[in-house]
Amino acid sequence: MKRVRLLLLAVLPLAAAALCFFVPGSAGSEAAGSAGRHGAGRAGGAGLAAPDKKELAQKIVASAENSTLDWRSAYGYIEDIGDGQGYTAGLIGFCTGTHDLLSLVERYTKDHPDNGLARYLPALRRVDGTDSHEGLDPGFPAAWRKEATVAAFREAQDTERDEVYFDPAVRRAELDGLGTLGQFVYYDAMVMHGPGTGPDGFYGLRRRAMAEADTPAEGGSETAYLDIFLDVRRTAMKAETAHHDTSRIDTAQRKFLYDGNLGLDTPLEWKVYGETYRVAR
Repeated sequence: MKRVRLLLLAVLPLAAAALCFFVPGSAGSEAAGSAGRHGAGRAGGAGLAAPDKKELAQKIVASAENSTLDWRSAYGYIEDIGDGQGYTAGLIGFCTGTHDLLSLVERYTKDHPDNGLARYLPALRRVDGTDSHEGLDPGFPAAWRKEATVAAFREAQDTERDEVYFDPAVRRAELDGLGTLGQFVYYDAMVMHGPGTGPDGFYGLRRRAMAEADTPAEGGSETAYLDIFLDVRRTAMKAETAHHDTSRIDTAQRKFLYDGNLGLDTPLEWKVYGETYRVAR
C-alpha cells in the first residue's frame, strides 16, 4: 500500500521544518490549499520552462553546486571534489567520470574541431567511468577555464544542460502532473543523480517514490508525492560520502514545499550549506 502523509504546514521555524515531522492522514487538502494560495500549482503558467522560472532554477541550482546565484560564473569552474567522479566542471557539474563531460566535449568538437579541449578527447574517453586524471593533468583544468571564455563553448554547455537534464526533467514532471516546484525538484535531482535508471539515478529515485505515493497524474496529492520523493532522494544522498549535506533539500526545496509554494513564486529565500540566498520579485 502506498503511503499518504499529512505535512505539518503550520508556520514552522526553519530548523523544525528540516526535522520532517509528520502525522498520519491525508494531504489532499493541503495540496489544494497550497495551489490556491500561490495561484500556480499544476495549471499555473508555463511552469519551469517560462524564461523567468528557468532563470530562477539556474540560480537555485548554482547556490548548491557553486555557492553563488551568479550561475553564469560557473562556465569555467573545474575541480575534483573527491566524490569518485573525477573532475567536476562547468555549468551544472559535468564530470569526467560520468560521461556527460565527454559527451559535451565530443559534440562541441564536432562543430569546433580546433577548440582547446579537443586534444584531451582520447584521455577523456579512457577515464570515462572512473575518477582517474590520467592524461588530463596538468593541463586540462587550465584548458577548460580558457575555453569557457569562448561564447560557443558556453552555448554548448547550455545546450547540453537543456537536452540532457532540464528538458527531460521538466517533461517528465509535466507528465507526472507536477507544477513548477515539482519540475524544479525533478531537475535538481536529475542534475545531482544523473538521468540513470539504476537505483540511485533519477529514474530509480522516481520509481521508489511512486512505490510509496501516487503522482498527481495518478490522482495523488502533489504535496504528499513531492514530500516522499524528497525523502527518497535525501536517503540516497546520505548514502553517498560526498553528499552527506542535504541542505539543498532540507532548507531549500523542503522549505518551499512546506510554505505551500508549488508555483515556486518569488520573493524566495532559502539556505544551502548554512548560507542564506534571496531572490526578490
